[in-house]
Amino acid sequence: MKYFILAIVLFSTLMGFETAIAEPEYTRVKMEVDVDKSAVELWAVAGGYCDISVWANIECEITSGDGDIGTVRVLLGGAITEVMVAQTDLSYGYTQPIKEGQFYDLYHGFMEAKPVTDSSSKLIYTLVYDVSNLPDQAAKDTDIARRRAQFDKLLLNIKMLTEK
Repeated sequence: MKYFILAIVLFSTLMGFETAIAEPEYTRVKMEVDVDKSAVELWAVAGGYCDISVWANIECEITSGDGDIGTVRVLLGGAITEVMVAQTDLSYGYTQPIKEGQFYDLYHGFMEAKPVTDSSSKLIYTLVYDVSNLPDQAAKDTDIARRRAQFDKLLLNIKMLTEK
């Protein structure tokens, strides 16, 4: 019984220590672009899980799954792994799993083709991730600006490909 109580105290102490260290700071980066085509036409160009290879001009391989929730894509020859965790007819969401030895930022992306009219739509891309590993607000702002600039270019690529 004495060892059981000691184990509980030790476990509680360690859990409290872990909680004190882990102070995530989640940020959301929402980007969008208007497209002069229907959401269905837009999604036909951009909505396949490896269509990123066309509109981002990067290598993409489906390593498991059939394009539905649970499908795994690998980008840039294995540098990035993304697992689809959400899907509708005109959207999908994904996460990047933990990489051993690296800070886990709980990175999630969500892309949606939203109908505006019968012949126009809006492409919305949202990122959510933890920036608590960055040293100060200036570094966090720089990281967000870098990602926003990168994805804004990708959204414009998708718009151009869809409207041509």
